[in-house]
Amino acid sequence: MIDIHCHILPGVDDGSTDVEASMSMAKKAVEEGITDLYATPHHLNEKFVNVKSDIIARVMKLNEKFQQTHIPLTIHLGQEVRIHRDLFISLEKEEILTLDDKGRYMLLELPSGRVPTYTQDMIYELLLRGITPIIVHPERNKELMENPKRLFELIQEGALTQITSGSIIGNFGKKIQTFSKKIIEHNLAHFVATDAHNTGSRGFTLQEAYETITKMHGVERSFYFKENAELLMKGLSPAVEKPLPFKKKILGIF
Repeated sequence: MIDIHCHILPGVDDGSTDVEASMSMAKKAVEEGITDLYATPHHLNEKFVNVKSDIIARVMKLNEKFQQTHIPLTIHLGQEVRIHRDLFISLEKEEILTLDDKGRYMLLELPSGRVPTYTQDMIYELLLRGITPIIVHPERNKELMENPKRLFELIQEGALTQITSGSIIGNFGKKIQTFSKKIIEHNLAHFVATDAHNTGSRGFTLQEAYETITKMHGVERSFYFKENAELLMKGLSPAVEKPLPFKKKILGIF
């Protein structure tokens, strides 16, 4: 399996604390069945700054460590970029790192409580530059939960999304689990990833999430998410199904 979102780089954000912790995470990922994993440290989320050049150097060093210790896991380049008004200035300064540094896909994080007014315009501009934003964990965004039509509009604009495996299995609560299910049912999810920060409370639950998806939505849906991650890693375009709009709320439930 391939995990496109993980905080495995040591000592750079709220994920792995040191190299030993990164090695423990890597071993857990391998046990889970993960062969390739994208290191995606937070960038400009009001707490952490991790620019492109630093991430590249750290990923190279971590891959060397895993090779030396015979851990069969390949770490790929990535970055979890918090949306901000100066994003395009950051791109021009070579501070932004797209997945595998291919200039095609970028993990984009929204503030947890809202969707900035300029989000749709920024998605449009990124697409004009050939970069498709993958909105991470939209199921945990307060405004999107209250008004899922906004998520539909962002997908219509051309963005993709990544649901967190822990959300699917209920680790973030029933409400987020239910919203995750609805996002999948409405063809508004394109990837599933762990967003792992450690080996405990925020660990690797990808296999369990796929099993849950198979039970709820059928095995074809699990294959869809797995294949999209493979296509992404190969530099190919992932499959995108026609998004379905949310119906009006019924008794406060989507």
